[in-house]
Amino acid sequence: MTSLVELTDVSKNYGTVRALEGVSLEVRSGEITCVLGDNGAGKSTLIKIVAGLHRHDGGTLRIEGEETTLSSPREALDRGIATVYQDLAVVPLMPVWRNFFLGSEPRRGAGPFKRLDIDLMRRTTREALLRMGIDLRDVDQPIGTLSGGERQCVAIARAVHFGAKVLILDEPTAALGVKQSGVVLKYVAAARDEGLGVVLITHNPHHAYLVGDRFVLLRRGTMVGNHTRDGITLDELTQQMAGGSDLDALRHELERG
Repeated sequence: MTSLVELTDVSKNYGTVRALEGVSLEVRSGEITCVLGDNGAGKSTLIKIVAGLHRHDGGTLRIEGEETTLSSPREALDRGIATVYQDLAVVPLMPVWRNFFLGSEPRRGAGPFKRLDIDLMRRTTREALLRMGIDLRDVDQPIGTLSGGERQCVAIARAVHFGAKVLILDEPTAALGVKQSGVVLKYVAAARDEGLGVVLITHNPHHAYLVGDRFVLLRRGTMVGNHTRDGITLDELTQQMAGGSDLDALRHELERG
């Protein structure tokens, strides 16, 4: 099966700072690839390369088998790569349906009589959310009145509706409680079941292991692990995420004499 997105030995420098070095990543249709790492591990830089914000300096980026360099987020979107950032780009006082279509509003009429097709947007938003299993009380309510988890779910449904092939989610559960995190992970899995290739960025190995098919671990800009689900247990993933030998050294230092 051809990968939707494949990075091979990708590197990125900011001046003299090496942000990424030799990182590889594969995203396939109907799979969730989890990228794990603490702050400063290089997760944000990796997102920016795949989302078209920054160009990589070394290695190769392939989209559906074709080697390429993305020059802008618009180009990434045109190639089917949608990114949902942690600080969602929504207008809190606008209704859910208006945020769903923000920047892609359908219109009807002609010439000076052209106007927004509000009925179509309301109906389509409701149908697109229901298709993903999201039953909002009212698509006319301001999106700012939704919980953080609900807003994430609307963003996921929007990406699916507008034809994304690859969905990148930047720490979607970072600021959420257990119940809300579970709701978001359910819709991450629903996007996978729709045939999208999903990249889930997280620092939580428990969330990753609940839904992940592949796991890439980053530390200080380098790749310290690349596993398929059947090749690693949750305990091993947690141990690698925590630093393994670094954690053992810290435990030794903290032991009372």
